[in-house]
Amino acid sequence: MATPILRWCCPGRRWVFAGIGSVFRHGRGVPTGSTSSGKRGQSTVAQQPLITAQKPRKGEREWAAVVGLEIHAQIASNSKLFSGSQVDFAAPPNSLVSFFDASLPGTLPVLNRRCVEAAVMTGLALDCHINRRSLFDRKHYFYADLPAGYQITQQRLPIAVNGSLVYSVCVGKRQSQMVTKTAGVKQIQLEQDSGKSLHDSLRSQTLIDLNRAGVGLLEVVLEPDMSCGEEAAAAIRELQLILQALGTSQANMAEGQLRVDANISVHNPGEPLGVRTEVKNLNSARFLAKAIDYEIQRQINELENGGKILNETRSFDYKLGCTVPMRDKEGKQDYRFMPEPNLPPLLLYDSGSLPTGTDPQQVINIDQLREQLPELPRVTREKLVQQYGMLPEHSFALLNEVGLLEFFQNVIKETRAEPKKVTSWVLNTFLGFLKQQNLAVSESPVTPSALAELLDLLDRKAISSSAAKQVFQELWRSKGKTPAQIVAEKKLELMQDAEALEQLCRSTLEAHPQVVTDVKKGNPRAINKLIGLVRRATLGRADPTVIKEVLERQLSS
Repeated sequence: MATPILRWCCPGRRWVFAGIGSVFRHGRGVPTGSTSSGKRGQSTVAQQPLITAQKPRKGEREWAAVVGLEIHAQIASNSKLFSGSQVDFAAPPNSLVSFFDASLPGTLPVLNRRCVEAAVMTGLALDCHINRRSLFDRKHYFYADLPAGYQITQQRLPIAVNGSLVYSVCVGKRQSQMVTKTAGVKQIQLEQDSGKSLHDSLRSQTLIDLNRAGVGLLEVVLEPDMSCGEEAAAAIRELQLILQALGTSQANMAEGQLRVDANISVHNPGEPLGVRTEVKNLNSARFLAKAIDYEIQRQINELENGGKILNETRSFDYKLGCTVPMRDKEGKQDYRFMPEPNLPPLLLYDSGSLPTGTDPQQVINIDQLREQLPELPRVTREKLVQQYGMLPEHSFALLNEVGLLEFFQNVIKETRAEPKKVTSWVLNTFLGFLKQQNLAVSESPVTPSALAELLDLLDRKAISSSAAKQVFQELWRSKGKTPAQIVAEKKLELMQDAEALEQLCRSTLEAHPQVVTDVKKGNPRAINKLIGLVRRATLGRADPTVIKEVLERQLSS
């Protein structure tokens, strides 16, 4: 049986399923002899590779994928949403639990002002309508890490609605062209987090840590406006940058501060949307993209083989690179939503509706928060492109790494080198060393001042580009030394004696008559060989451009 291959055209929102070298039944793309049990989680078609296609061929079937995201972002706050307990990721288990977090009888919620401000600022940054009046609800479900048996959230009337998230996706063969896309923001709501269950399989027991119980969350619900994993990952990265710029969330996915649920379905263009599945708790943009693309492909494979997509919750096994079933969602779970009786409606104001004589500490002024909004990532990127003439993808790279933009700007302030050269060194050499060593920008042994001094040496032709790379390597190893000291110790400065260079070039020509003959016959590689020989004689201390000029002058005389 031929191997079925899924052709992936993203961001064109077209998925085409084909059987390569096989016979299709009724043009549906089902290879002869293929079968499917149609049972839950038992697809007979394995995960297949993704390749791109511009246009479906005869016998191929088109598919459209629809992806929506629900994002839970932990609010950057010193205390929890409804209690005074401290928030600390690294704290010992159950050391930051108040009576309210443990749901002891008689305890009442007290709303955290900081969390409300974070929700409003996030809504403003995403062009949402901020509801002047929002409500809290109880969402009931029973699990060991939720002592109260319900979660306080905003189901009926959330704090912000009807916004948009603008993000960019790289396309093209070299991933250099940026396409701007928009995902609608359905709503942003405040809710409390649950605790954490730690499953110990060796002892056959589950341990509960309630440190996270009650931590404030922003749930950002995106409309199903995406069509593949790459788009979803780009949208999440952009939202992550926005939250970090606002200071409303640290959005560190590795620490669970940003968790994503993806809702995925496929259908034939022009037909009703298909049955969707939900992939829960994705904690990295890379895994998000992989999980979505795998799930789209799994659903298409299942349907093409006569199977049925079940409305179910799945998880992503990153080791196997596939999604696996968790539980059915065929019967809608009854959360028994009800108004939260211990919290009144949340009222917000603007400058025009602010009651006279009101204590500013007791109300939230939307206009005041709007004035405090910092520059958003997309504006920063536009400025970088305009100010320094860098490529759009370079502006994305500078913002995607925490602290890298600040490092770049500090180098720019202290060097006379052109911005393009600074960009190249920061993104290629500096960032490359960081990734090799798995270090953050803040942990770099090379400071902006040291790199600026090195680029100045290179700019005034005191050293060659190859010598500059040697100096950078030494800076990385020898913290405390300056580039000038390393150049002096290693004797890496460029040769300034023009007469001595003339003599070296002449000697090289005399010692290699055959190479000289090749140059005169028009062999373009021969001159490079001569340059290399002279550079070796100068221990790399001569500028290749100057060497070439001297050699060409001597050869023509």
